[in-house]
Amino acid sequence: MLNIVMFGAPGSGKGTQSEVLIKTYGLFHISTGDVLRDHIKRGTDLGKTAKEYIDKGQLIPDELMVDILASVVDDNKEAAQNGVIFDGFPRTIPQAEALDAMLEKRGTKLNGVIGLDVPEDILIARLLNRGKETGRSDDNLETITSRLEVYNNQTSPLKEFYAKKGLLHMIEGTGGPEAVFELVKKAIESM
Repeated sequence: MLNIVMFGAPGSGKGTQSEVLIKTYGLFHISTGDVLRDHIKRGTDLGKTAKEYIDKGQLIPDELMVDILASVVDDNKEAAQNGVIFDGFPRTIPQAEALDAMLEKRGTKLNGVIGLDVPEDILIARLLNRGKETGRSDDNLETITSRLEVYNNQTSPLKEFYAKKGLLHMIEGTGGPEAVFELVKKAIESM
């Protein structure tokens, strides 16, 4: 079983790389962003609460995210038998600790963390372009700037957390998707 965290700023290519990992390794993909957008689209209470945070470029509270994640893992045991890619989670050290506990409770562990490193000017350009293509309401300059600031302040400490555990594999994420995947694949082979 291969459990991986895909780590990086908004627009770093986590979703793109996760798609290739799913096909290559038969992993189950959990994108907290996709799960939250689904709840928002369906108008659930969780979705309404999450939308308030997302529209402001803020992180969803840890407790809420951990509960969502545990239910998704439990509801998809068969699909997740080869392992899971956690895309966009954890974003804080308390979430990382909760993820470790949740996996341990299920008799497994995190094998590694793939960190995609992309300069901020490239991230902003990618996200603005994505906003034009997809119409995502959170891909505008004001919200992007806020999301990157939140990411840098709250999520970056995870690099040190996972580096100390020997799980972090930082990848230069500015190349094309295929070139970046070759680097991701090498990191996975070393886990």
